[in-house]
Amino acid sequence: MPAERLLPTPEAEDLLALVREIARDELRPRAAAAEEAEEFPREMFTLLGKSGLLGLPYAERWGGSDLPYEVYLQALEEIAAAWMTVGVGLSVHTMSCYALAHYGTDEQRSRWLPDMLGGSLLGAYALSETQAGSDAAALSTRARRDGDDYVVNGTKAWITHAGAADFYTTMVRTSDDGGHGISCLLVDGSTPGLSAAARERKMGLTGSPTAQMIFDNARVPVSRLVGAEGDGLKIALSSLSSGRLGIAACAVGLAQAALDEAVAYAKGRTQFGKPIIEFQGLEFLLADMAATVESARATYLDAARRRDRGLDFQRQSSIAKLVATDGAMQVTTDAVQVLGGAGYTRDFPVERYMREAKVPQIFEGTNQIQRMVIARALKAS
Repeated sequence: MPAERLLPTPEAEDLLALVREIARDELRPRAAAAEEAEEFPREMFTLLGKSGLLGLPYAERWGGSDLPYEVYLQALEEIAAAWMTVGVGLSVHTMSCYALAHYGTDEQRSRWLPDMLGGSLLGAYALSETQAGSDAAALSTRARRDGDDYVVNGTKAWITHAGAADFYTTMVRTSDDGGHGISCLLVDGSTPGLSAAARERKMGLTGSPTAQMIFDNARVPVSRLVGAEGDGLKIALSSLSSGRLGIAACAVGLAQAALDEAVAYAKGRTQFGKPIIEFQGLEFLLADMAATVESARATYLDAARRRDRGLDFQRQSSIAKLVATDGAMQVTTDAVQVLGGAGYTRDFPVERYMREAKVPQIFEGTNQIQRMVIARALKAS
């Protein structure tokens, strides 16, 4: 059953009703088959764009809805509960638009943001490399200025929407000045010299393509530099603070879906003459699952409200990502346990939920990195 919401306005309530309708009628019925076939649902992002759901937290001037992050994240949670691949994809797309929306010039935003927020252009975020994951300042993909272009060489790793995206918000090295030598380029997906490697063979989120992106003398116009040279690491870290909230909301949606499935099964499964939900062992397990889901939701909403008020939220963002993704791993594991042998089969979605819950503990900064961010903030306070 849908989680109860406390939304700030009637308009936000109407929006969430629309999201739930799309989740129920368009996303949920297709999810299992598409994940089984490892098919990327590009048409779902077109639908979300036409429904006004790809630009919720961005300014109306550029085609967004100018909604609080608190509302955007709750919509994202509903989408992830129906289909995690689409929820994570929406979160990644939103983060991919962040650099242009917050650091681009008005001319750049007028040129590209309306199509990005309207669903015509799907985004990807290219920061990580094989030797520069948690250590983002160590990236080595290099952009050399040549007249009105940058010539880019290197390989980006673990890129969501690799090969399917229309643009890649890409962090590149423009000088050897450590983290100060990183810049941000908005790379067109059709750029000659840019190609995707073979898709990674993943445990979960199999409908979402993840691969390396290879830059081989790819020429990117200087007009696609976002911010100034050297601003890239600042842009990347700022993007990640908001992106982590998106992953937290997705993780809560996944956990809510697993809890709903477990409760429904426990009500319908009879042993020793009564539904298994009547047994205290199952009651306590389900109660703990519910407490985990609602606590994680409250945590990401608190961080989002701080962001909406212009307060510092980096520590709270890391806490939300840590709590929500660890919680989703626990809740989905417990859901499999509630279903017993049935939960270990593909006849029920909880085994897929459990597989999908692992990667949110890893991307947008591993949960070990989140603990470091939290601890550093505590030391500095």
